[in-house]
Amino acid sequence: MFSRGIRGAITVENDTVEEIGQATVEMFSKIIELNDVKIEDISHIIFTMTKDLKTAFPARFMRANFDVSYVPMMCMNELNIEPSLTKCIRVLVVVNTEKTQQEIKHVYLKGAKVLRPDIANS
Repeated sequence: MFSRGIRGAITVENDTVEEIGQATVEMFSKIIELNDVKIEDISHIIFTMTKDLKTAFPARFMRANFDVSYVPMMCMNELNIEPSLTKCIRVLVVVNTEKTQQEIKHVYLKGAKVLRPDIANS
């Protein structure tokens, strides 16, 4: 097995608990679905959010909606580089898998599709 990173990003319209929660669940669900990830194969998860998102931690919604009690998670601020995408939640899910790097499907949703059009899901 190899340790592989799966990237994801999604934007929200408003800085609300509800929107951050819905976006987090949508993004992670798509990562799991496209990559056939089993929770027990996740090493750790790192979230970043842009400085304009302040109402909730994405890890909160992970614990509430997925069986990830034993998966280490961290939430951090994204670098504030101008100009950059706003109201964006990014994730790096590190998994143990037999997939090659080329087989990994990264997930960029909503306004975040502009971040990596070269590898974003269609």
